[in-house]
Parts: sequence; structure tokens; C-alpha cells
Amino acid sequence: MSQESEFRPTKFAVIGAGPVGCIVAAFLTRGGHDVTLCDVVPALVGAARDPGVRIDGAESLHQVIPRTLTSIDDLAADPPQVVFITVKATALPLIASALQSFWREGMYAVSWQNGIDTELVLAESLGRTAVLRAVVNFGCNLVEPGHVHMAFHHPPHFLQELDPASRAAAEGVVQALTSSGLPTEHTGQIVNMVWRKSIMNACMNPVCAVTGMTMAQAMRDLYISQLVDQLIKEGVAVARANEISLGWDYYPYCMGYLRTAGDHKPSMLIDIEMKRRTEVDFINGKIVDYGEQAGISTPYNRTLRGLVKALEPK
Repeated sequence: MSQESEFRPTKFAVIGAGPVGCIVAAFLTRGGHDVTLCDVVPALVGAARDPGVRIDGAESLHQVIPRTLTSIDDLAADPPQVVFITVKATALPLIASALQSFWREGMYAVSWQNGIDTELVLAESLGRTAVLRAVVNFGCNLVEPGHVHMAFHHPPHFLQELDPASRAAAEGVVQALTSSGLPTEHTGQIVNMVWRKSIMNACMNPVCAVTGMTMAQAMRDLYISQLVDQLIKEGVAVARANEISLGWDYYPYCMGYLRTAGDHKPSMLIDIEMKRRTEVDFINGKIVDYGEQAGISTPYNRTLRGLVKALEPK
């Protein structure tokens, strides 16, 4: 058995102390792992350290994160084995550049984010062998620094390596997450899974961002629900034209899933409310790009991307 197949990471860094990063850091710490939580906002990491991360809703957990940093550069003094990237996709080029300055062979970065092709941004700087991609099946909001409300948690989560040579590393990360209380499975279909999730994000996130509605409110509205329907159909057409496998029953699955959506504000609406840049370029923008690649018209995704981009400067 090779040394690679024995990869069992115990030393992690989580970049981003928002709701997703707090969840990952708290569960891994509770699982007995050595975790460093990093964010440029002192208040976010300060609260995670004292009084600690508090998660309520679908999961209940209170966990102190003893080691925190406000600069990625400080990780160079004692590099982790695995880095989880949980910040918004818009920050990826900057994050990847900072990590590249001290990256070495045998380290791995996990794109634990929404959006299409986020892992490829990391791979441009760190190399494909070092990058893993995950699909996460929970919804969460940051109530205040260190306090996360998890609206739903539908495990398992899924993870895959970009380079087949790193499969054992991916399996080691899967084991660490699962043993810490975040059930995760290795998959060979991560691109298909990313698209299955992203098409739903592409219909609900921008619609809520533009209208100010929660997911449940959007689906109860006659006209908005029709818009959601068209966005799903458009995303399905683009995926299939690019030979992405969604499954024969994906459309009815989407509609059934969204009809049961709760009064949850998706992340793009929260970004608009907080006057932050959104991830629309990595969600609807990618569907537009892949539509152009395959010769598929995407008027609904193009329109929603434009409306969200118009709101961002405000």
C-alpha cells in the first residue's frame, strides 16, 4: 500500500469565518482535529474563539475554535495539510495567490463553495493535483459573528479530486469530515453534482436577490414561480448541450424540491442586503458562458445576471 493511500489528515485550515466556514471549523474541531480558522475580519474570528461557534437549527453545536488568524500569510509558519476554502467565489483569485506563496507538494485545497468551476480557479495557481471539489448540502445564515443558523442539513455531502492521482487524499478528507459529524462521500460525478445544485441556485438565488423574497415567498407567487420554472428549463438545456448528466428526472425533482422550500433567504439576497458582491458570475454567469459554448440561448439567465449586477454597486 502506497504512502498516498495512507493519507489521514489531522491538521486543517478553514479560510472564511462566515456561516459555512464556522460550520466546517466547528465540526472538525469537535472531531478532534487541529483547526485554524482564518478571516480578514477580526470580529468574525474573535467570536469563533470566544465565546465560540454556536450552531442552531438543523444542527445544535457550541464549539470554541482556539486557533484563529486574520491573514492567510500567517499560515506559512505552520502550514496545514488541508485548506478548506469557504469564502465567496469572487475572492478566489486573491485567496489562491496568497496560498501559492507557501504551497508545497502534499497539501490540498478543498473548494467548499457554491458555483460552477470554482475549483478551476484554484487549480490555475495550485495545480490540479492539489485541488478537491465538494458539493455541500446544507443551508445556513450568519445571525451574528460566531452564531450560525442552519436552516437545513441534508447529508451526505460529496467530494472528488480533480486529478485521479489524488483520489486517496480525497478519501482521507472524506473520512475526516464524516467522523467529525459532516457525513461525506467520495464521488466520481462531482461535475454533474455541481451542475445539479447550481441550476437550482441559478433560479432561486438571483430571483430572491432581485425581488427581496424568501424562497417560499417566491414559489408561492404565481408570476415569480413561472420565472423560476423557465430558469430551470434553460439551465437543463445548457447542461445537456454540454453533455452534463443531470438524470432523466431532474426537472420534476427540482420543482418538487423548490415547492417545499422554507422561508429561507438564499445567500445572494443576503449579499445584496449587506451591500456585498454576489456570486452571480459563478452561477448564472457560468450558465450563460456554457450556453454560448454550446450555441444555446440563455435569455433568462442573462437577464437575471444583469439585474443582480445592476444592484451590486448600490
